[in-house]
Amino acid sequence: MTLALLDCPTGLAGNMLLASLLDLGLPAEAIHGPLAALGLEGRYELQIEERRSAGMRGLHLAVDVLERQPVHRPWGELRQRILAAPLAAGLQEKVLAVFTLLAEAEAAVHGHPAEVVEFHEVGAIDALVDIVGVCAGLIHFGVDQLVCGVPPAGHGCVATAHGPLPLPAPAVLEIARSRSMPLASSQGFPAGELTTPTGIALIACWADRFGPPPAALPLQVGVGLGTRRLDRANLLRLTLARPIEEVAVPSDAAGGCDDHGENWETVLQQQAQIDDATPEDLAFLAEALRQAGALEVFGQPVAMKKGRPGTLLTALMVPQLGPELRRVWWLHGTTLGVREQLQRRWILPRRTASLATALGPVRIKWATLPDGRRRAKAEHGDLAELARRHGRSLADVRAVVQRALDTALDAAEGDR
Repeated sequence: MTLALLDCPTGLAGNMLLASLLDLGLPAEAIHGPLAALGLEGRYELQIEERRSAGMRGLHLAVDVLERQPVHRPWGELRQRILAAPLAAGLQEKVLAVFTLLAEAEAAVHGHPAEVVEFHEVGAIDALVDIVGVCAGLIHFGVDQLVCGVPPAGHGCVATAHGPLPLPAPAVLEIARSRSMPLASSQGFPAGELTTPTGIALIACWADRFGPPPAALPLQVGVGLGTRRLDRANLLRLTLARPIEEVAVPSDAAGGCDDHGENWETVLQQQAQIDDATPEDLAFLAEALRQAGALEVFGQPVAMKKGRPGTLLTALMVPQLGPELRRVWWLHGTTLGVREQLQRRWILPRRTASLATALGPVRIKWATLPDGRRRAKAEHGDLAELARRHGRSLADVRAVVQRALDTALDAAEGDR
């Protein structure tokens, strides 16, 4: 699992996010390819420069537009362009989600239906570069979960196509409201914009939660610098990390190991019987529990009082996450009570590693059996992405990965 941790002490902007990904080593072609598919080849240049802000190094990114931009770019036109472009399915979905959120925010603040919204600043080519580039970059690095610090939005006024507007910008405030996204105080900052509509829309569509980062092993750090000169370093940091439970087995819950090489750990089970929620609501609750850190979430049909059919929803987690996941039940569920029970879980020693294949890297879950043999399973999401990227069937991709796995297993046996 690739975890991304985002520190944004001086706010969020699309160019800063993209610069941090480039600082992590994102190849430029990962940005230029999707933009060419959108018909933007030759219409922009990326000015990438290593700079320092208050003594801290990082990359600064500016987008030079090489042609005169239209004054207005209708959302309907932009959406059709994105839908018609030959983009990877996952990338297309994320880019559409970001622009849809921006359109809905603009519609709310102006009192218009989203379909008739005309983008001004956010519809310009530089914003297309930022949004497509950031989404392509996070997908390139295989980010499964993103935890973001709470950004300050700024204060004072900002010049827009609608004239001077108060900060936070109306679209920023609307996105934060609609997504229940917290904003930090801007006290102590000079007047000005710190978080832009593009920046907050990107993170609203990617972040799984906001607040302090979880325990994790940092692997890579990318730093993106802002343009404004502040009384402190104007930067954000994007850290690629490995969740702590993947670093060592057993996890940080109480546990141990027996003489056969099997590990055990203590997990907390939370359960609720629900008969007043739609299947869509139950699916949303289950996914919210997973995103909050649940190790497993599953449902079973049950018969409840008065013969009503219901669902027994169960979530397993490390005990320390109990309070946080209870808040998820209360926020997204209809149940009035959640049962809890500590249980012992036996697990095989396991780790996640990247495997190089002829089609590209694939994440592999490795498990060690009590007799010393190793068992491996490829992440389905990676297989599906390679199948889409190369236009091949899942069966073909599995066969290529299996050959690479067989080679790796033979090499491991030879090292014994």
